[in-house]
Amino acid sequence: MQHSRFLPRFLQRLLVAAALAAGLASAVAQGGPVLERGRYLVTTILACGNCHTPKDGEGRAIAAKELAGGGIAFDIPPFAGVAANITPDKETGIGSWSDAEIKRAITHGERPAHGPLAGKPLALPMAANFFKAILPGDLDAIVAYLRSVPAVRNPLPAPVYRAPVHREAFALADQGFGERDLQDKVRRGAYLATIGHCLECHTPVDKGVLQLDAALGAGGRPFMPSFVKGLPESWKGAVSRNLTSDRERGLGAWSDAEIRRAIVQGVGRDGRRMQEPMPYAWYAGLRDDDLDAIVAYLRTLPPLPR
Repeated sequence: MQHSRFLPRFLQRLLVAAALAAGLASAVAQGGPVLERGRYLVTTILACGNCHTPKDGEGRAIAAKELAGGGIAFDIPPFAGVAANITPDKETGIGSWSDAEIKRAITHGERPAHGPLAGKPLALPMAANFFKAILPGDLDAIVAYLRSVPAVRNPLPAPVYRAPVHREAFALADQGFGERDLQDKVRRGAYLATIGHCLECHTPVDKGVLQLDAALGAGGRPFMPSFVKGLPESWKGAVSRNLTSDRERGLGAWSDAEIRRAIVQGVGRDGRRMQEPMPYAWYAGLRDDDLDAIVAYLRTLPPLPR
């Protein structure tokens, strides 16, 4: 009788242990794809390292300092400062931030209510208005990847705010993306181009307001050495080109292969090298299907001859 009572308890514990082990194995298996998705997004279309990874004198990212901040500095009328350290370092990075706080910073441009810059908004170079379109699963993956990179201690100067941050001036209407959109070529391209904030740079600004309704993708936005620092020493500045389907000023006469080459190699239709801050080195890691989707989406931009 003692054995008959013991055996059910033993089996019960065994079943519980087996269930826990199965759950752990499932979590580990899921962690692989989640981390890989986060790595893919951060190191390709989001191009986080273009701003947040320090570079050498020729503009090449320093791998040992991935995402440690200071990759690009801005000195514009409303703001001066460098891209932040977003490694898990607890003192100089985001190691003391919760997942929710990191997500809030990415999608709303808001810092946590603790630390030396508590309550200060992130400056407009942080494309939170575009990042708010990131799907929940992708946002989880991004945070998981940021948690996984080596923590790098890299103290940086505090930003200087010369005017209030009016993020609504760069507002992007909610695109209503869902998981199903990733299965549709054009919608996936629209999603990737949105979270890649392509149209933040390639849409003109008028009186401090991004002309997303009137001139989406029409280009003409200047980037000059006087207010963007950290690019190659030989860089003389650039003006974003027209990405619309206009045949004279835009991409209407370009082949798909020419557009793809421009994105991942920084080579124009005429064979000339295109200029930073376009993050070609990061876009080079895009999968072919995602690159094709982005091109398909760009084809849908109405022609704007400006």
